Amino acid sequence: MVRILFVCHGNICRSPMAEFILRDLAERAGCGDALLVASAATSTDELGSPVYPPARRKLAEHGLRCDGKRARQLRRQDYDDYDLIIGMDDANLRNMRRLFGGDPAGKLRRLMDYTDRPGPVADPWYTGDFDTTWDDIAEGCRCLLRSLSERR
Repeated sequence: MVRILFVCHGNICRSPMAEFILRDLAERAGCGDALLVASAATSTDELGSPVYPPARRKLAEHGLRCDGKRARQLRRQDYDDYDLIIGMDDANLRNMRRLFGGDPAGKLRRLMDYTDRPGPVADPWYTGDFDTTWDDIAEGCRCLLRSLSERR
């Protein structure tokens, strides 16, 4: 089983969207049992908050539910508990490296680095553009899933 943790600043928009999109893609591909997928925040800003309503609505537009998901903070122990820890942007990676004391096992990545368009996932918190964020995350998750299946 491959254990994947998605990370963003508050764990209410991008990282939970990635969590639920990847779970859905894996289920539809018949490999849902081969992945454990979760998400977390680098900050304490939104701890305990549900998925941000516009993100929840965007997931629902695509038939995905995120009921019960609450923001949680990234923990030092997560480095040992997960095989891949995937941030949405460079600030997430910096914060993860700081918390983990580096990346000795090479587990830290950005989601869009799995695509032909490396870089950050568009942050809808500032733009309000959940369509672009959906497109980025869906593409990143499809490419991540393809990469994982090629490794097996």
